[in-house]
Amino acid sequence: MISFKGRHFKRERILQSVRWYLAYSLTYRDLETIMKERGFEVDHSTLNRWVIDYTPQLEKAFHKKK
Repeated sequence: MISFKGRHFKRERILQSVRWYLAYSLTYRDLETIMKERGFEVDHSTLNRWVIDYTPQLEKAFHKKK
């Protein structure tokens, strides 16, 4: 199970951001703008940290279920 303990943002927002970054050819700044338009203000450097932290964990979880 992926732990989101200690994060300031909700799990769904983090996963959505990481998913969009990985699925589409977006830059962190593009993703920051998209999230801001949806009422979710997050910095591009935070998005970068989320992608670095959660991508290996998500990949491991997906391979485990597959």
